[in-house]
Amino acid sequence: VSVLSSAIIVYRLPWTWKCSKLLMKFIHAGLNTIAMILAIVSMVAVFEFHNARSIPNMYSLHSWIGLTAVIFYSLQLFLGFAIFLLPFAPVRLRAALLPIHVYSGLTIFATVIATALTGITEKLIFSLKNPLYNASPPEATFVNCLGLLLVIFGALVLWMASRPHWKRPPEQNAKVLRSIGGPPEGTEAESTMTDGSNADKSELRINSEAARKQNLKLDEAGQRSTM
Repeated sequence: VSVLSSAIIVYRLPWTWKCSKLLMKFIHAGLNTIAMILAIVSMVAVFEFHNARSIPNMYSLHSWIGLTAVIFYSLQLFLGFAIFLLPFAPVRLRAALLPIHVYSGLTIFATVIATALTGITEKLIFSLKNPLYNASPPEATFVNCLGLLLVIFGALVLWMASRPHWKRPPEQNAKVLRSIGGPPEGTEAESTMTDGSNADKSELRINSEAARKQNLKLDEAGQRSTM
């Protein structure tokens, strides 16, 4: 949960806005990859433990939600690499899939929180024998408080990821674009003009503005993804 939440909010931290877009994309992808590896290791450990103790697999709501989260998270990670990290997807495809990518990432995070909550509840029910869970022993109270803190933590992460003022500013995107050699305001196209008429200059400014907006759109599509 902690690694996945870090991957979600890595673009939302103001001190990262001055960093390179490419660097932030690699950090975002790396954190998601680490979270995916940890999830796979955890699933393998759970299945091996169940098989060694002759415990049935995949019978509880906790296991169903957990397996669903891992499957969709793997798809999210693969599509994120293919579309937003590798420079092959067209701009329109990135822009069209960005809202879906963001929404699915937040949904998967909420599913992981639900998996953790059902998991600790299931563990308490099976582990506490004397006294029972319904007798509210200190262990049950402690774990219930941890569950509430987990809910609060998840709500804060979702709040940060959904607030517009936590997003990377578009002006900073333009600065990053200029720093990597992209045309900031279409001045390269204007420099090719000699003594054209006022009408030609107006048309050039319109085309330059459209090109600048397209570059910013590509930049936002690549950086605002939350896997």
